[in-house]
Amino acid sequence: MLPRPVQALTSLPPYVFAELDRLKAEARARGISFVDLGIGSPDSPVDESIVDVLAKAVHDPSTHGYPSFRGLPKYLEAAAGFVKDRFGTSLDPSTQVLALSGSKEGLAHVCMSYCGPGDVALVPDVFYPVHARAPLLNGADVHYMATSAASGFLPDFDAIPADVAKRAKILIVNYPNNPTGAVATLEFYERAVAYARTHNLVLISDLAYSELTFDGYVAPSIFEVDGAMDVAVEFHSCSKTFSMAGMRIGFVAGNAEIINAMAAYRTNVGYGTPTAIQHAGAYALDNHKKLSAKACNRYRSRRDAVVAAFREIGWEIEPPKATMYIWQPIPEGYTEWEWTKALMEQAHVVVTPGIAFGPGGAGYFRISLVAPEQVLGDAIRRLSALDAPVAGR
Repeated sequence: MLPRPVQALTSLPPYVFAELDRLKAEARARGISFVDLGIGSPDSPVDESIVDVLAKAVHDPSTHGYPSFRGLPKYLEAAAGFVKDRFGTSLDPSTQVLALSGSKEGLAHVCMSYCGPGDVALVPDVFYPVHARAPLLNGADVHYMATSAASGFLPDFDAIPADVAKRAKILIVNYPNNPTGAVATLEFYERAVAYARTHNLVLISDLAYSELTFDGYVAPSIFEVDGAMDVAVEFHSCSKTFSMAGMRIGFVAGNAEIINAMAAYRTNVGYGTPTAIQHAGAYALDNHKKLSAKACNRYRSRRDAVVAAFREIGWEIEPPKATMYIWQPIPEGYTEWEWTKALMEQAHVVVTPGIAFGPGGAGYFRISLVAPEQVLGDAIRRLSALDAPVAGR
């Protein structure tokens, strides 16, 4: 008999997406076909100009060896240029930027670099799973900061107990937010920076959706706050903005000491991001205005189609100002899994139950805008045909 995996792994709560995959497999086995709006994987192809750069790089033998640990200078400079052009923050590419094989990997690495047994990670109670699971995997405790629709899904740092704050090592914020679509103001980041500086925390800003914003809202960077560079790093991803999810490319920028700690961790567990993909990422970042506008327009149009369909069947809905998601309360009379199964079985639509994203997600579900407008609209309109009465809209 094999030994058991480490307790930190076996004690994790069940991964909701694995259960969702099981339900989908069972439905397919019974001959049910459905529109899968569960996973936020972009359905649009990568722009041909990016693919051309990647293809050229792949054919260059100089890209075939091990990649550099910190990143290709061309890519690091492109990342720094993006931050400067977009947010007005100047960075030293050699010390304040690190290439990542997707921001999720980097988020796990920074958590594991700073937060271990006896430490606490401060995480909003609605979160992208790695924000909490990475500290837990490293033996740390997680304090879930309460959020709600009334607060715009923003945590109140003053509500964190003093004894928890003393043990805390990292503070994670993610706006525009996955899964809620909530957005933050510069004033919120000022409070986050002040709290991190007061309590000597590593402040982690997950800004993966900075370019997918609508209706005049422009997502700020935490580095637009004075003093943020003393305590913070910010994560960016090419996955959603440029539909490069399968290429696994992103970067982290910010405090050089934190970047160095991450780089040290990464050199012990990996070997960097493939060089050819960094060439493609550099091109995308250098041309972010043109390329991100296409994605933004696409997701805004899809959001509008879903909002219109919900209103057509009598649901109240506030259009999100950012991301590629719709976050809605589950109708009264359903548990999270009852609602998910009802949609799959009766409406032939897959959504993600909010509990996949932490305790604050109870009573909600998430729709990913990963289909054309007509498909999305038809899928939402089918919700009105569920057998059980739908109340509390």
